[in-house]
Amino acid sequence: MKVESERQLAEAVRDATEPLQIVGGGTRPVGAGVGRQLEVAIRGVSLYEPAALTLVVGAGTPLREVEALLAAEGQRLPFEPVRWGPVLGAKGESTIGGVVAANVSGPRRVQAGACRDSLIGVRFVDGTGASVKNGGRVMKNVTGYDLVKLLAGSWGTLGVLSEVSFKLLPAAYTHATLVLPDLTAGDAVAALAVALGSPYDVTGAGWLPGEGALIRVEGLADSVAYRAGRLAETLGRFGAIRIEREGGATLWHDLGEVAPFKGRPGNLWRFSVKPSDAPGLVARLGCPVVLDWGGGLVWALTAEGVDARTQAAPFGGHATLMRGSGAGVFHPEPAPLAALARGLRARFDPRGIFNPGRMG
Repeated sequence: MKVESERQLAEAVRDATEPLQIVGGGTRPVGAGVGRQLEVAIRGVSLYEPAALTLVVGAGTPLREVEALLAAEGQRLPFEPVRWGPVLGAKGESTIGGVVAANVSGPRRVQAGACRDSLIGVRFVDGTGASVKNGGRVMKNVTGYDLVKLLAGSWGTLGVLSEVSFKLLPAAYTHATLVLPDLTAGDAVAALAVALGSPYDVTGAGWLPGEGALIRVEGLADSVAYRAGRLAETLGRFGAIRIEREGGATLWHDLGEVAPFKGRPGNLWRFSVKPSDAPGLVARLGCPVVLDWGGGLVWALTAEGVDARTQAAPFGGHATLMRGSGAGVFHPEPAPLAALARGLRARFDPRGIFNPGRMG
């Protein structure tokens, strides 16, 4: 079933007599799909004010259309959304509502924050079929519950997004990527920490198999050249360094979309940990990895059926099975947090029809 307006969406929810599997473009098939599929195709721009750096858009609008619109005005979404469809084996087209529902944030998160940090307003339909609005077109609001942050990363379990609002940033004029090819994943974390702790406004810090450690700076040409040069001096003790200009964009695309693991068999895990714990986690896992966010995000490709959470248990953090089988998908929540989550679901989805079992 496809809905193309908020009215149709509300009617579909009110009339539902069975669980609903909420989808946008179908590019993030994470967790078990249960019930009748409800495709949200509410598209179009409600408001775009380049001078105010504000965008309001239908949740079913393809991400590529949003990015093209912003690029034409020299602007961008701050959190650098990435597409997981190829590495997850999905063939759909990513939508902006799906980005919000999964709180998808790319390499620039280390400098600009996550998707939820750029989200300033939402409209959604709750489990009773009621339309709800929270937030607005500016950052300051005093509406009580921060449903904007709550809906981001809820994976369609609390409500079905119909419209989302963002604050924007100007696009970077130029960029440079420092590549340290001699560093292993475990050794790279120390260099990434030095770069992120420097005053040179790093906008990306990760490690890519076959390339090494990657560090990005962006901005005006003279500033980028200066900061890249100073970073190279600062990081000289970690070994050889080369500086990529235009070619650096491909490296960050491959890092954010976990391109090295596309089409490779196995379970694909996503770990969020303290960056200082990344070397220990990587050593314990003993499998191919990709690092982002200075080591705070670890993608790991394990053998099929492996529950990597047991290997990562000593390091805390959070683990999600993004692709594969033989284990639970989302990390078990501590009892107090699980109780809070159940209470929220009971409030916003009293019939339990939205993506049941996906996160619980």
